Amino acid sequence: MTSSALRVLKSGVAAMAIVSQLATAPAHAFCGFYVAQADAKLFNNTSKVVLARDGDQTAITMASDFEGDVKEFAVVVPVPTFIERKQIGVVDPKTIDHLDRYTAPRLVEYHDPDPCTPPLPMMAGPPSGGMQHVTSTLQKRDYGVTIEASYDVAEYDVLILSARESDGLVNWLVDNKYKIPEGAESVLGSYIKQGMRFFVAKVNVDRMKDIGNGYLRPLQVRYQSAKFMVPLRLGTVNARGPQDLIIYALTKKGRIESTNYKTVKIPSDVDVPLYVANEFGPFYKAVFERAVARENMRAVFIEYAWDMGWCDPCAADPLSNKELVEVGARWIGSDDDKAFRSSRPGGSNAYVTRLHVRYDAVSFPEDIVFLETSDRNNFQGRYVLRHPWRGTGICEAATAYIKALPARFAERAKNLENLTGWSHEAIAARMEKGGQSLQVK
Repeated sequence: MTSSALRVLKSGVAAMAIVSQLATAPAHAFCGFYVAQADAKLFNNTSKVVLARDGDQTAITMASDFEGDVKEFAVVVPVPTFIERKQIGVVDPKTIDHLDRYTAPRLVEYHDPDPCTPPLPMMAGPPSGGMQHVTSTLQKRDYGVTIEASYDVAEYDVLILSARESDGLVNWLVDNKYKIPEGAESVLGSYIKQGMRFFVAKVNVDRMKDIGNGYLRPLQVRYQSAKFMVPLRLGTVNARGPQDLIIYALTKKGRIESTNYKTVKIPSDVDVPLYVANEFGPFYKAVFERAVARENMRAVFIEYAWDMGWCDPCAADPLSNKELVEVGARWIGSDDDKAFRSSRPGGSNAYVTRLHVRYDAVSFPEDIVFLETSDRNNFQGRYVLRHPWRGTGICEAATAYIKALPARFAERAKNLENLTGWSHEAIAARMEKGGQSLQVK
């Protein structure tokens, strides 16, 4: 495979088949102070997909982190039905970045109160281009491929294809200068047998220059189908090792989960040593990798599940109604935030689930199929720093508090060891250096 083809593997939705042209948290409010977040950029070879689901209506937005010559970018996505031009659009990448920040696993902190001062009562948290006909000299050969439509969509040229046989589709793609990895034919064949079509997009360089964007915007496709799934198998064909896929799902009723793979909540709501504040990125990577190993890389992990109207603590502000409509949550009825939210004290009627999958062809031999549940319980990947009280008050409670600190520090060291697999000795040494001794003095 050429180096240019390998670069394309990092492109947007590797889970959707990128190919080369030419080549349990508590129910009450947390009330912590947000410190840091673990966004999608922590992980290499990561694709981001936004799903908005309303009944049988699905909008899928595919974000791209493609690097290289845009002439080499192309994407092939199996879709369950014919797609019209009005069902395709582009999304501002800042909106996807906002959604990523809002739902990212987070680090929060508390400060222990003066044990000699009675605690204050806690405050309650918030309520829970038109169709065109394509002609080409290449069409003279009978591939068994039908170009059902051709569209100009911002900086992209989009084709909607159907095919009778996988070898014909592969030949068509190859003859049209798409480099197809070995093994793709059998996967494409399985989609053809299901009667699925293929959404094919590549960059129109001249139009991109006219638009003036120096980057590729996420593509969005909207369709109606009983199938609620993400087609990731094509992305495993030419992948070198496991890949990460982060799915942000917006629904009306509640959390989504996989029906054909185990759905597991990431470990959460755990006290960790203070020095993690300076190493939250490596910390969360270790947490996730340990969780993946524990499930033999055969699980879909929930990192966040919450009503979009509020958050606690917030790693970013909730998305505006305009942003929610942009990524497909059109059921909210209006992108006017002031008018709409003033009539809904609880916020917008959108529930967001963030799922994180690490997969390869062996561990995930099938596309992920989803189910929207009515579960609206709040959950977030959340890790807690607790700063000890260091005052000079003298009372019986203060004496007991100070005496108990080493045991608390030891518990947090054990938590960190269990979450990450890091050495207990190394953790204890780092904590000792930071003034959190595990030894009773």
